[in-house]
Amino acid sequence: MPTTTQLVISEESKPGVLARVSSVLGNAGVNIKAFSAPEVTGKGNLRIVVADLDRARTALKAAKIRFREETALVLSLENTPGALSRVAEHLREARINIKCAYCTPSREGKRAIIVLTVSNTTKALDTLRGESLDEF
Repeated sequence: MPTTTQLVISEESKPGVLARVSSVLGNAGVNIKAFSAPEVTGKGNLRIVVADLDRARTALKAAKIRFREETALVLSLENTPGALSRVAEHLREARINIKCAYCTPSREGKRAIIVLTVSNTTKALDTLRGESLDEF
């Protein structure tokens, strides 16, 4: 199962934040593969998975956009009822907390790409070993 590094940008929830970040990345030629921008009041976390992490780091630093990095699991699940619940149940049984989760459909729509940050990445990798998980 692959892991990835996602960028986390903590900003005040206000008009233009996503536009600014996505413009900086787009102008640098960085493709956004997935993102999460939950509804919040006050300060929120924008999480982004990009195709070129080094270029994204350089572009964000040049634009003076502060960010941190965190490891995330990337799961490619069958796009069927119950697929996510099986993964969540395995993690629950292992007493691993899911801190953040979001998804994006695969290109053909038959799979769901799930991005998870968890309380114990190493243990989660061991717990989910053998699941049907592909590269993102």
